[in-house]
Amino acid sequence: MNATITLLAHGTTPSIDDVAAAAEVSRRTIYMYFPTFDQLLIDATVGALSQESVDRAIVIGAEDSGDGGRDDVEERVERMVRALHRVTPEVERLGRSLIRLTVDSPAPTGRDVPRRGYRRVEWIESALSPWRARLGPARWRRLVAGLAMVVGWEALIVQRDVCGLSAAEGEELSVWAARALLRAALQDERKRRRPGQRTRRT
Repeated sequence: MNATITLLAHGTTPSIDDVAAAAEVSRRTIYMYFPTFDQLLIDATVGALSQESVDRAIVIGAEDSGDGGRDDVEERVERMVRALHRVTPEVERLGRSLIRLTVDSPAPTGRDVPRRGYRRVEWIESALSPWRARLGPARWRRLVAGLAMVVGWEALIVQRDVCGLSAAEGEELSVWAARALLRAALQDERKRRRPGQRTRRT
């Protein structure tokens, strides 16, 4: 994926041989991870066009507050959600194409094989990172999965095609849903505390 993004940044569309050579792997290895070369190209293009803006949004959110409290994480998540929504029509078209290419593919079983949406999960985990120890493994996984349902290409398609929302309305809906999940996670964490135990901010 990184090799493909680098080659695309040079302004030309690489061949599978170009990618294999740049990544120092075989063509067969590429097809083990991506059923079609088009899927790899589209995924890499979407990543190249969105990676910097979303990473920057999370970093800026981290710089705003360093205490790891509720406001800090809410700000990080909101910035991430808004960055994911503010895509160009071309990136949205590519995202829809990526869904079409992957929705009928069997779920990958290898630990190193990228699942659809893996980049989104990484961004969510990065934005939530101050809460990881606080929530514990089970509640952490549930919150990450919950946020993955309300942001990303699938959520955008539902907002546009099913609900008929505008881009701005869809963005605000995802922000609202993300905030609700964050606050529900905190309430759940408080309910499970032992009596008299104080929540330690990390």
